[in-house]
Amino acid sequence: MKFLLDMNLTPDWLRVFTAAGWDAIHWSTIGDHRATDEVIMKWARDNAYVIVTHDLDFSALLAATRAVGPSVIQVRTQNVLPDALRVVLINAIEQFRRELEEGALISIDPQRARARILPFD
Repeated sequence: MKFLLDMNLTPDWLRVFTAAGWDAIHWSTIGDHRATDEVIMKWARDNAYVIVTHDLDFSALLAATRAVGPSVIQVRTQNVLPDALRVVLINAIEQFRRELEEGALISIDPQRARARILPFD
């Protein structure tokens, strides 16, 4: 699985993904920092990446378009730094690996993670 970190997350997250054995890239290294969420979603879908974001707009886009991908991991907390969420995020990816590979929205907060399968009904 490959992960695309959105602009609203620090590139410091790359070390977390690499240490866990996953490929990851930060949007700032491949695209315009002013790119729309639609552009980022299309790139992720075309290149088979899971988006990791703090932006609620991605889930709204998935719902509005009834898309089956790309999968999105949505971090829903104020402190989005790796030290605060590393364990929760890694556990959620491992727990929902199959769902992420098939198309899902994973919402993560410091206490739990939830999965919704795409497309939304």
